Amino acid sequence: MIKLVALYKRPADPSEFDRLYFDNHLPLARQMPDLQRVEVARIVGEGEYYLITELYFPDLETAKASMASVESRAAGKQLMTFAKDLVSFHVAQLTDGTSST
Repeated sequence: MIKLVALYKRPADPSEFDRLYFDNHLPLARQMPDLQRVEVARIVGEGEYYLITELYFPDLETAKASMASVESRAAGKQLMTFAKDLVSFHVAQLTDGTSST
């Protein structure tokens, strides 16, 4: 299983960020094809990061196709209107916790 991880730095106005993220962006992102699950978590404490979102896909090829979709592009375009300087993306493969070497 593959997940797209979005890390969001702490915004200047958390309530406005939340409104734009949860009311506008997240509903668009949930429309991505073959998306199996979405998890959103708030960072606890006063660190640099504010939010983590994980979008799960069955495999890398499916994730790449989904990220190239019209739905993904619409979600990304909307996200850049308010979180361009706050977000970084990472692709991770889930493991069973054992070493692959």
